[in-house]
Amino acid sequence: MFRTHTCGELRVSDVNKQVTLSGWVQRSRKMGGMTFVDLRDRYGITQLVFNEEVNAELCERANKLGREFVIQITGTVNERFSKNANIPTGDVEIIVSELNVLNTALTPPFTIEDNTDGGDDIRMKYRYLDLRRNNVRSNLELRHKMTIEVRKYLDSLGFIEVETPVLIGSTPEGARDFVVPSRMNPGQFYALPQSPQTLKQLLMVSGFDRYFQIAKCFRDEDLRADRQPEFTQIDCEMSFVEQEDILRTFEGMAKHLFSNLRGVDFAEPFVRMSWADA
Repeated sequence: MFRTHTCGELRVSDVNKQVTLSGWVQRSRKMGGMTFVDLRDRYGITQLVFNEEVNAELCERANKLGREFVIQITGTVNERFSKNANIPTGDVEIIVSELNVLNTALTPPFTIEDNTDGGDDIRMKYRYLDLRRNNVRSNLELRHKMTIEVRKYLDSLGFIEVETPVLIGSTPEGARDFVVPSRMNPGQFYALPQSPQTLKQLLMVSGFDRYFQIAKCFRDEDLRADRQPEFTQIDCEMSFVEQEDILRTFEGMAKHLFSNLRGVDFAEPFVRMSWADA
């Protein structure tokens, strides 16, 4: 077992426990005969303590740890004398007794911090490093939670999620299709769907009166600030409904998402804009 706990899990109630943690070195600092290392994983940061007086050889090894080294440690949870109110684990630290370097790392080309010194180009080049930053990770976690809540909400209203094909026959619409050559049928091509429009209409005709999908869409068109070649949409279709049913259903979904993800509750109905004004 590489870890017994995550780096965002331990609290004062865990004091005196023997634990094993694994993660990335966020930063380290030497103060007199003590070395302090912040160990990070996607769940948080825990401070590690190496004491030269207790184990000089271990402390010397800790002094050689660089940023983004991947390490495994075993030690005892201790209540911190100088607490850090800025992080959930700020009341505790780990008095390290064993250190195992799982992987060394070159100095990263930008700091793995919320306010990084890396520009867009270098962060995209080293995207795997950029994804370690809290604010980028939290965006992915928010999207994950949102998709879970969308599925729960629509399922509660009788919608069925159906995964539709990505390789389809071309159905010319407003934008150009991306095409994929067929190896088995030389000279013929699949198209990537601009939306599941035809496929979801087939489902309606088949009697699946409420369908949804968190669907990939592909459109080969010129880029704009709000447009890219591929994107994801919450795709739905309903049978035997009127305009009011649709508006009420998806106003409800918006309210559900804001309430469950952000703690924001909308008591009043959404203001509606007429087609002519829109």
